[in-house]
Amino acid sequence: MVLGSRKAGSKARELHAEDVENAGRLPGLLETAQQTGDELEAARRADADVVELNRLGVAYDVALTDAMRAAYARQRELVGARGHEDRLYRRRRLARPDVKEATDLAERLLTLRETHRLHGIELVPRTPAAAV
Repeated sequence: MVLGSRKAGSKARELHAEDVENAGRLPGLLETAQQTGDELEAARRADADVVELNRLGVAYDVALTDAMRAAYARQRELVGARGHEDRLYRRRRLARPDVKEATDLAERLLTLRETHRLHGIELVPRTPAAAV
């Protein structure tokens, strides 16, 4: 067998097809995350109550998570189906400029999500158990 002539297996092709589908949703998910983040900021400026800020914070976290997952799917899509099985092939493809750009976007979204989880979601105070 000649090195580099190996084709991706059926499982890798299935995973790649899922990645292509998920990556196709990336632009819409980025827009949704932007809109949700804007709503959260508007609520903060309007001094919304803590319950509303918590609700919007959780919605923003969900939007960021979905966008981040789609961005990583975009990275895997650019690497190709063979990257699911061949570690060396994957490393070579990760060095390409278009893949690096996709990786940078995914990592920025991951960092934004983690920062938001640490500092951006308002905690709703617990209410004591009602005396029934």
